[in-house]
Amino acid sequence: MRRIFHITTEQQWLEAKRLGQYLPEDFAVRGFVHCSYATQVPRVADALFRGRSGLVLLEIEPSQVGCEVVDENLDGAMELFPHIYGPLPCSAVVAVHGFPCGVDGSFKLPEEADHHAH
Repeated sequence: MRRIFHITTEQQWLEAKRLGQYLPEDFAVRGFVHCSYATQVPRVADALFRGRSGLVLLEIEPSQVGCEVVDENLDGAMELFPHIYGPLPCSAVVAVHGFPCGVDGSFKLPEEADHHAH
């Protein structure tokens, strides 16, 4: 299975490492951790985090997550996104990439993440 990615703040990731698992703030509402495949990361980042700093990109090995990972789109669109239905164990995060936006506020997939994504 291809690697998947999740965008979060450096602060939230530090807290996750302390706890041994990661849950986004909206997990109680959504019930899953929203992830993206490598090709989807810049578009998701631009839509949700444009111009934000202090972000990191978690690179996740789906086989190590230990709960269900489902490709789906809950908005009725055709494009599928991987969703993790449970807490993300820090041990499944194989790399953490710095994720700064460009001068115009937009994002690009870090080169080192692109090499591992396939």
